[in-house]
Amino acid sequence: MGKVITLANQKGGVGKTTTTINLGAYIAEHRKKVLIIDIDPQGNAGSGLGLDVMTEEKNMYKWLLGELDHNAVIHTTKIEGLDIIPSNIDLAGIEIDLRDNDQRDFVLKGFIEPLRSQYDYILIDSPPSLGLLTINALTASDSVLIPLQCEYFALEGLTQLLRIIKLVQSKLNPSLLLEGILLTMYDSRTRLSSQVVNDVRSHFGKQVFEVIIPRNVKLSEAPSFGEPIGVYDPASTGAMAYKNLAREIVYK
Repeated sequence: MGKVITLANQKGGVGKTTTTINLGAYIAEHRKKVLIIDIDPQGNAGSGLGLDVMTEEKNMYKWLLGELDHNAVIHTTKIEGLDIIPSNIDLAGIEIDLRDNDQRDFVLKGFIEPLRSQYDYILIDSPPSLGLLTINALTASDSVLIPLQCEYFALEGLTQLLRIIKLVQSKLNPSLLLEGILLTMYDSRTRLSSQVVNDVRSHFGKQVFEVIIPRNVKLSEAPSFGEPIGVYDPASTGAMAYKNLAREIVYK
């Protein structure tokens, strides 16, 4: 049975989608079957893997509405072993579509369960909010991975997210675990980055991944070419970091 991991942070711009794409690609290098499910209406995970998400009608929204089955909405990528269910702005209306559904917090879980036997890992890229889509992702997952930017307000936002995770554990998904906290956008030239790293490690200890994702221009450039960093620039510091993260997760 495949492991389902949601990547979540209500703060935007922390490297969540970058992590989803590159972690998925590097896990696939370990001969694992990986599916990325993009539930962010911005659709960046799909475009970052080379899809034209704005015109793609075989998408997450159509799947959740039941108009298409999973075989229709799963797209292969140029990375062997890595597939994706893309999203686009259409998904922004899903909360309205599900407002009268008594089981609306469990909709995604029902759709994902049949896919567990087909994949070793299912990575859910959630939107930068704590709304219905993120709650659905957490309810459907085995664990949650939190990308945390090495900046001043990071710990403040983390506290709120951990509160929501505990609420989901108590009300909707008691088996949900914390996969780990991933420190991102680390700048070795600043004292602030080092201070955030020290603070997070002192508070959360072994719940923090050993690897730290650095600020890296190549990581920012790769999505515009529709490629994960391992294809775009495999020798970059960002590529090495994500390669080590995949190893840390696969051999945990």
